[in-house]
Amino acid sequence: MTEGLEIHGVRAVPEGMVWVPGGTCAMGSETFHPEERPVRPVSVTGFFMDIRPVTNAEYAAFVLATGHVTAAERPSTPPVPSRVPGSYVFRQTQGPVPLEDRNQWWAYVPGADWRHPLGPASTLEDRADHPVTHVTYTDATAYAGWAGKQLPTEAEWEFAARGGLAGAAYPWGDELAPHGRRMANTWHGDFPWRRATPPGTSPVGAYDRNGLGLHDMVGNVWEWTTDPASAELSCAPAHPCRVPDAAEPETQRVIKGGSHLCTPRACHHFRPAARAAEPDTTSACHLGFRCVSR
Repeated sequence: MTEGLEIHGVRAVPEGMVWVPGGTCAMGSETFHPEERPVRPVSVTGFFMDIRPVTNAEYAAFVLATGHVTAAERPSTPPVPSRVPGSYVFRQTQGPVPLEDRNQWWAYVPGADWRHPLGPASTLEDRADHPVTHVTYTDATAYAGWAGKQLPTEAEWEFAARGGLAGAAYPWGDELAPHGRRMANTWHGDFPWRRATPPGTSPVGAYDRNGLGLHDMVGNVWEWTTDPASAELSCAPAHPCRVPDAAEPETQRVIKGGSHLCTPRACHHFRPAARAAEPDTTSACHLGFRCVSR
């Protein structure tokens, strides 16, 4: 693991990043969901990756410097019907509900955005070190450009998430909870109505690093990648999709890593091979990002 002012070759490793050496790995899985098949070899060249997802504090610095206004903070533009600024927020149900109906636990909340992650009455107090959420793909790429970085490809993301453990189900190995230990911020209980701890993001770095020194590669928040989603993957988004803004043509992107809402019983997406599609105009309380530098 390298970071800070150490040197990789002739280039200093950027602060807050680690070097991911290039190589080849088996991408995908034959064990879980159809969209992860087939297992295929993928090669990547070396790159630097953020140790943790981008935080609220880091995103606030970007907004202060640039004046960027996120999609969740803007009304729609013609000819799209008028839409009050807002974003998708998870609502824990009072009891069991049909898991095929995502509208049971997702609500489009006016006034929800990265500054107000649970709705207009919420704030970022005590959340500066949590991953930023309610950012669209465009919002994420705007930050990356300002920081002199990029978003990862799906192959780069999965290669890094595996942390050198070729073929393992999780970044830490094949056992879900080794020695009974929770390894990521995921849903423990009966989704979407009963959980051992309150649902929500956790501070970045609260769980162990993988073999490359990366935190939160699964769980906590889904992360944007640059890859367009295939037609097969696009038919099953992670949650209901907002009406796209006419000013932002929509493309489905691959998101990776699962989130604090993922559970083995309902989706089991907190694995390197797991993947979902998200319209790049959508934002939600479980969707964030991290950057790479090539």
